[in-house]
Amino acid sequence: MASNRPNVVVIVADDQGYGDFGFTGNPWLRTPELDRLAADSVRLDEFHTDPMCAPSRAALLTGAHSARAGVWSTLSGRYFLSRDLPTMADRFRDAGYRTGMFGKWHLGDATHYLPHDRGFDEALYHGGGVIGEMPDHWDNDYFGGVFRRNGRPERVVDTYCTDLWFGEATAFIERSVEAGTPFLCYLPVNAPHVPYDVHERYAEPYLAQGVPEDRARFFGMIANIDENVGRLRERLTALGVAEDTIVVYLGDNGTDGGATVDGEGTLADGYNAGLRGKKCWATDGGHRNLCLLHWPAGGWTGGRDIRTVTAHFDLLPTLAARCALDAPHDAALEGRDLSRLLEGDDDPSLEERAIVVHNQQRDNPVKDKDFAVLTRDWRLVQTTEWGPGRRELHAADDTAQRHDLADVHPDVVERLGAVYDAWWDGLDDAFDQAWPAYLETGGEEVTLTAHAWHGTEDRPGIYDQDHCRTGEIANGYWLVEVVDPGRYRFELRRWPREVDRPITAGLPARTGIPHVGDRPAGVALSIRTARISVRPDDADATALSEATTDVGDAAHAVVHACDLPAGRLRIQTWFTDDGGVERGAYYLYATRVDS
Repeated sequence: MASNRPNVVVIVADDQGYGDFGFTGNPWLRTPELDRLAADSVRLDEFHTDPMCAPSRAALLTGAHSARAGVWSTLSGRYFLSRDLPTMADRFRDAGYRTGMFGKWHLGDATHYLPHDRGFDEALYHGGGVIGEMPDHWDNDYFGGVFRRNGRPERVVDTYCTDLWFGEATAFIERSVEAGTPFLCYLPVNAPHVPYDVHERYAEPYLAQGVPEDRARFFGMIANIDENVGRLRERLTALGVAEDTIVVYLGDNGTDGGATVDGEGTLADGYNAGLRGKKCWATDGGHRNLCLLHWPAGGWTGGRDIRTVTAHFDLLPTLAARCALDAPHDAALEGRDLSRLLEGDDDPSLEERAIVVHNQQRDNPVKDKDFAVLTRDWRLVQTTEWGPGRRELHAADDTAQRHDLADVHPDVVERLGAVYDAWWDGLDDAFDQAWPAYLETGGEEVTLTAHAWHGTEDRPGIYDQDHCRTGEIANGYWLVEVVDPGRYRFELRRWPREVDRPITAGLPARTGIPHVGDRPAGVALSIRTARISVRPDDADATALSEATTDVGDAAHAVVHACDLPAGRLRIQTWFTDDGGVERGAYYLYATRVDS
């Protein structure tokens, strides 16, 4: 047997789908390094994730269903990872591994949720779910900016994001090898997610083939990932640890830029390996991905395909078993250990299970919205927001999901519908949870952005810095928990501190940056008053503190201080312009003060 303490590298690509590889038949894209990895790995060919990114990350890191981990959206504060569940990093660190994370976190932007709070010894990451979203440093782009190293800002200049994350991961691995310590390296890159910004040399081979520009850039971002995977594997070999390092490669949902589909999910342009739908869809194109596992010393080699239905939350139980991790929290694991399959044996218990995936992307989940029940033989699919809006039954071998058999097999529809109903009912407690930002004595100042607003079901979402620039009209409330009662100071801003512009002022457009798409001008707003309300976590509760303040043209911020009891609170703000139009303050800074 191989060592019971192999190293582990988990690489997650953002929006790279099943068809976005050379070896899965893409007629344009070339991925020689990933093809080489696939040719000598065990391939989970019926591998499923959530249809969107933050939920998939939550399931991967906890071994539980994403909703159980408190994450069912990329917005609305529903991407804050449950503090009740240990993460993959917690478990590996407890077993004596060095743990590092480099890239996209997207599981909470406040203290107690950040990577270094959740088990990672070392972490370098951007804010939000995409570089350039509101929780990220202002005007960050894919070629540099201010990122966070264990929570502290660090400026990075002239380094493409994917190169940066792989470079940091390689340095972390080198330090671990030098120290003689096994390591877990979690490498969730933010490519090839939009914006499709990449050096032109990566896109040019696809433009030359007549691929539309956005897709050519999307492919170019994958080609850059491919190069980096090759370099990382070469370095593992040079360090003498390749044989006993488990390398895992997966995407977090179906393709985004690789395919265009119509209202039925049928391919209109691009390539999706014959799957129906794409990112966000409940059909297989939204969540069927591909997971490669390579471990020479453990026999996970040879290019074998495993066609048993598996999922992202199976990876942590599998790695925990193979790395001999202590198991005090195994009751929290909903995934299954895939070791028998990976070692070439059958596992009948896995053949009979059903897996449920869904796409909520809202503050409060709604039953029967965009879900699928997956078994060895069947797919029960309900499309709602993404798709034609009906319940369908497909045979598992109907890869394109073109033949609806619901009328032919009503008994199967009823049986799998009951599986979904029981699964949903079992999540009642999970859906009741809401994870707040924490205000406490001695804690760091908390930055809250519109990205984490709750109560936005019927309003447009505000999450990107472009929304701030264009002055989008929306509002919501922040959920906070006051750990230590006392006096707290709140600073309301339209622009973040690093911009430091008056609330009413505009901002020039950001144009002419090499390789980077333009950002629109920031419009001037005639804001005249600022209001804040702090109340218990109950929409009908009486406010604990409220204030309305006039806003002058030179004011960069409006400050409010108040005494607060311990407990969960809702904080909401309003900027009202001279036409009576209200927007929330896009940025709120909160800190404990003595007076």
